[in-house]
Amino acid sequence: MILHFSYLQDSSYFIFRRSLVSCILRNLAALLWRHSQAYLVYYSNSSCCNKLKFQWLPTVEVSHPQIVFGWRKSFWCYRLLSTYITKTRYLFELKEDDDACKKAQQTGAFYLFHSLAPLLQQSEHQYLPPQHSLLELERLLRKFGQDTQRVEDSVLIGCSEQHEAWFALDLCLNGSSSINASLQKPEMEMELKGSFVDLRKALFWLNVKDASLLSTAQALLRWHDAHQFCSRSGQPTKKNVAGSKRVCPSNKIIYYPQMAPVVITLVSDGTRCLLARQSSFPKGMYSALAGFCDIGESVEEAVRREVAEEVGLEIERLQYSASQHWPFPNSSLMIACHATVKPGQTEIQVNFRELEAAAWFSHDEVITALKRNDPHTQQQNGAFPFWLPPKLAIANQLIKEWVEKSTCSSLPA
Repeated sequence: MILHFSYLQDSSYFIFRRSLVSCILRNLAALLWRHSQAYLVYYSNSSCCNKLKFQWLPTVEVSHPQIVFGWRKSFWCYRLLSTYITKTRYLFELKEDDDACKKAQQTGAFYLFHSLAPLLQQSEHQYLPPQHSLLELERLLRKFGQDTQRVEDSVLIGCSEQHEAWFALDLCLNGSSSINASLQKPEMEMELKGSFVDLRKALFWLNVKDASLLSTAQALLRWHDAHQFCSRSGQPTKKNVAGSKRVCPSNKIIYYPQMAPVVITLVSDGTRCLLARQSSFPKGMYSALAGFCDIGESVEEAVRREVAEEVGLEIERLQYSASQHWPFPNSSLMIACHATVKPGQTEIQVNFRELEAAAWFSHDEVITALKRNDPHTQQQNGAFPFWLPPKLAIANQLIKEWVEKSTCSSLPA
């Protein structure tokens, strides 16, 4: 997009003043702010006939940008930062500056948990996590006999595009005894007009944004609850306001929240996919093979070992798919892959120390399972139907990718 504003220097009826040009630039920058990262460029190229030229350029076309506005200069640029960059910089500031984070709490929003279960409210056919202001939260804490300083146990989990900071607080962890907390839970739910729901169940009802936000919140809250003491000195550690780290006052060791790398692999023999279940899974649910990476392993080595350990198969090819943070059991980084075995080497040897069952499933069986809306319904014979992980789980994504690939390969050329 190029805008031209031309005028004669001696013209008395149409004169651009600096203030007007500055106003134009500011308004044009605001208008284009929503676009992806780019540069707004203007320059004048004549002393006798000033031409003001605005040009919208992609980043790659500007080699030496200047991050200021200029007047009567040959070439000036103003870089418009994307929403993602400004949000990231803002969150970084809150993590590093305790005073800035405390200030953000004054106008921020809080998501509430009880024993790591998020508070949800039902809205038509979905569940939503309500937000509470700092004033509402302090009123609630006082009503249930808790110190308002409990707000200091909250953790920063994100922000809106308008830089409204989002925090999470567990009303049970680090608080009163579990007996008193359990007695107060129904009263809290009544006061808050919602229910504290186990996050594994909640993932079936939440949208992608809320599920990601609550997963991050639960993982951070759990980590802080489990890392209150220094592993070297044994002394209590102190969290910063944002909850992005803990510091041991005696030896200054800094502890950061961590994730454990986990490989999750959908194995196929070309026409079928291999799914398995553990005894801890809900009745009838099968998923892709998964396991933690051992120290010293690459992702490829971890996939080969896990498949060999759990089902006694040796993979032939491996393809990376995607990754996902998963809050269970203690915050994991799920690294999703597709793997194939040779058609003649498909006999499963289940390792019952790891799995309860494993089997090959056809394309049609998997499609039927993906279409099930209520997998928890028990059949007339007492058995539970074969069903798959929730849509928000990366295992579900792996399975859908396999179905789509199988469907495309079966279509005539």
